[in-house]
Amino acid sequence: MKEIYFATSNQHKLNEIQEIFKNHFIVKSIFDLVDYFEPEECADSFIGNSTIKAVTAGSLVNKPVFADDSGLCIDSLKGFPGVKSARYMEGHTYMEKMETLLKKIDNNRKAYFASAATFYDPKTHILISTEGRVYGSISKDIRGKNGFGYDPFFIPEGFEQTFGELGEEIKNKISHRFNAFDKLKDILYKLGL
Repeated sequence: MKEIYFATSNQHKLNEIQEIFKNHFIVKSIFDLVDYFEPEECADSFIGNSTIKAVTAGSLVNKPVFADDSGLCIDSLKGFPGVKSARYMEGHTYMEKMETLLKKIDNNRKAYFASAATFYDPKTHILISTEGRVYGSISKDIRGKNGFGYDPFFIPEGFEQTFGELGEEIKNKISHRFNAFDKLKDILYKLGL
């Protein structure tokens, strides 16, 4: 199977992508090849940031790579924190971030997670991006120890539990990242890659 490097240091994300592609590619971390990788995510869209990461990583290691950018978009906050989800209240824990956001949200608790998935091969210059979303709402409190980031206060549609309560097995079948990378997998398969 072909090796593809994922431009992330997040082990949770790496595990998700390895599960999605387990029958198609061997997915490894870019940190198996380099000690430092932290491109500036300065785009105003998830696909923009994912593309920056993929092209930077692919050019750095001269091998095919995956990259993603994802975030939480809350309706009553006009889509905030959005592309700034990871950088919102930088230096603070996700527990502190969630507690602060809970104070800002009004009665409209609708939200969605978005993820952009990008494949880049520096040798062929093939660049493909897809986006996936999972819709739901923000719980009134922080619940669950599973997952990471904002998972403990996001309830996906069709469930009463947060991602933090549901656990990785269910989350990985319905998540925004799964949706984005599953679409990407289909495109790569159709292209014979």
